[in-house]
This record gives sequence, C-alpha cells and structure tokens, in this order.
Amino acid sequence: MLLRLAYLGVTNTFALLRLLPMSDRDKDTEILALRHQITILQRQLGDARPRFSPADRAFLAALLHRLPTTTLHQLRLLVRPETVLRWHRDLIARRHAARSHPKRRGRPRTIHSIRLLVLRLARENPAWGYRRIHGELLVLGIKVAASTVWQILKDAGIEPAPERTTTTWSAFLRSQADALLACDFFETTTLNGTRLYVLAVIEHASRRIRVLGATAHPTTSGVTQAARNLAMDLDDAGRHARFLIRDRDGKYPALFDAVLADAGIQVVLSGVRIPRMNAIMERWIRSCRRELLDRTLIWNQQHLLHALHEYEHFYNTHRPHQGIDNARPLQPLPQPASDQATLTRLDIRRRQRLGGILNEYHHAA
Repeated sequence: MLLRLAYLGVTNTFALLRLLPMSDRDKDTEILALRHQITILQRQLGDARPRFSPADRAFLAALLHRLPTTTLHQLRLLVRPETVLRWHRDLIARRHAARSHPKRRGRPRTIHSIRLLVLRLARENPAWGYRRIHGELLVLGIKVAASTVWQILKDAGIEPAPERTTTTWSAFLRSQADALLACDFFETTTLNGTRLYVLAVIEHASRRIRVLGATAHPTTSGVTQAARNLAMDLDDAGRHARFLIRDRDGKYPALFDAVLADAGIQVVLSGVRIPRMNAIMERWIRSCRRELLDRTLIWNQQHLLHALHEYEHFYNTHRPHQGIDNARPLQPLPQPASDQATLTRLDIRRRQRLGGILNEYHHAA
C-alpha cells in the first residue's frame, strides 16, 4: 500500500506541474471533459460500485479533506462526499492506532528478578503452591497476579506442590543428616582363612568414620562395649546424634540398642534386603574394600586393626568426599591459590601410608 500511495503522489505531482502553464480556459475545458467521462463511466457501471484500492482511498481522502462539505457536494465524484469524509476519518484513526500500538504484543513481561525470586521460593519451600508463593510476595510488597506466579512455575517445569512434597528416603536422609549415624558389620578374610568382622559407624552430615573394632567372634559383651565407646566418643566430640541406622543382623544384641537409648540415640532398623536404606554406610564399605582391603594381605586381627585405623585417619583428614562438596570430614577445603607465582612453581610432596597403598599429597613447607 505504501509503495502504491507513493506512486500516486509522484504521478499527481507531475500532473500538477503540467497544469501550471495552462490557462484558465484550458483548465475549464479539461474539467468539463473529465466530468463528461465520469458521467459515461457511471452510466456504464449502473448499480455496480467502483472498486478503490486502499492507496486510492488514502490519496483521495488526503486530497479532498480540506474542502468544505458544500464544495464536495458540487464536485462530480465516483463516491459520495460522506464516503470521502469517512475515508479520511478511517485514515486518521489508523494512523493514531499505529502510533499508540505497543511495540510488543501481550502483557508486559515479568521483571527478571521477580521470576528468580518466585523460583527460589518454590525451590526452598517444596510444600508451597503458587497461591502460597503469591501471598509471600504480597507480604514482601511485590504485587503480581497469582496467575503470573503459576505461569512462571509452569514455564520452569516445576511440578505442583502435592507432587513436590513427596518425601523420598534420600531426601529424608539429607534433611536429617546432622542427627543421623549409621553402622554396619562387614567381613574380611586373613591369609590363613580366618574370617574377621569389622564394626564401623559413619556420621551422615560430616561423613566422619569410626572403626569400633574387628573380631572373629562378635560377642554380646564386645558389641555392647563398642556401643559404650561410641557414646563416649560422641560426647567428647560434642556431637548430639538422635538416630542410628542399622540392619537386622543378629550380631547386634538387645543391650546394643539399650546403651544407645540411654545416650539419647534411637535405633532405626532398615528394611529387609534393602541396602539403599543404609546407602552411605554401604558406600563407605565399598570404598574401604576397593582402596584398602582388596589391595592388602591381612595377616591377623592386629594387622587388620592397624590398617583400618590408618585408613580411618586418611579418610577423615585427607580424602575428599563428593557427598560434602569434596571437603574432608575433619578439615575444610583450603582457600584456592590465587597467586600466579605460586601456581607456576608448584612443589607438591607425597606422603605414603601403609607402604604406598594410600597416598597423600601436600605443598612443601
């Protein structure tokens, strides 16, 4: 349309220039001839209406809009004067609508910081639905529609609150990690074929391991004494555990649970043949086998206890753990080295344990 309108404007401008040198008599003659041609066209069209393109309408309305209505009635046009005036009104209305039309369709987009806050509230509070999150935003002085909160959660792929509040066993362990302990027996064999049973306890939050003992014949008195030693170690370390997870092994006597109950620790039994309910302890046993026992020839019980205590010290003070962001149970991660000179002249020393089975690496003093 714009190209057609420009073309009409240019051609009529040249037509106007052609009329300038003409005399008034010549112009009157041409007007009479044009009126006669219009009369012939109207007689031939009869009841049919002439078709005007949008560019023709715009140009004709712009050309005649300054003329008064009485003058328009005197002109011989193919349309009525009211039609020309309506074309002009429509042209002005479309122009105003084009200027006032928003550059972006639909409602304004929610501010990015508000979207991030909605997602944060949903992540930190799984039990909150979009209505509850909307109420919290109003408390903070942030006014948005509840449907906007719902749409933000939907676009982010966040499920409704009833589906997000389902508690899995792993989620329960993470939420209760500071108050959880886990223990288990595992066995190994010496060179002469003697089967030894090792009892170990791990803290869920810090991943600290405690080897409580190793024996060929777990007795009631021995396992009970191990429970007493565990309670005293926790008290000396200032740890206040509330639950201990163990399996249903017959090696645990009733006094084992009673001693822990006196210390304020409730024993939680795992399901039958469900090792994943004690997954953290099972994972440590696997690490101990792969990193120590499968690479060591155990002579006797004393040799086994020595190797296990060396591995316990290595595990608690040096070995990084993915479950706690690669920190150590008893030592946090050091600050990253930012000095370029230090990084270009690294002097790393190795410290061997158990004859090189375990290696620790440190910066030279």
